[in-house]
Amino acid sequence: MTSWVHGRVQGVGFRWWTRARALELGLTGYARNLVDGRVEVVAEGPRERCDTLLDLLRSGSTPGSVDTVVERWTPARGDLAGFAER
Repeated sequence: MTSWVHGRVQGVGFRWWTRARALELGLTGYARNLVDGRVEVVAEGPRERCDTLLDLLRSGSTPGSVDTVVERWTPARGDLAGFAER
């Protein structure tokens, strides 16, 4: 799953928070800042755990302020290890 998180999500600990939640769920991938102010989150693992992460990103309990989250589902690449902040 790739998601793009819009809002005030840079410089507020959002990537760290996302990494912690993803690791708790046993997901691999990364969260990285984009030049346009969004955060891109790439997560691989069981669909239900990715859905849980997506729900958490939209929950209103994240650092900063999330306006919207857009996601795209694609087959897992399988080459990711751990969950990184990029």
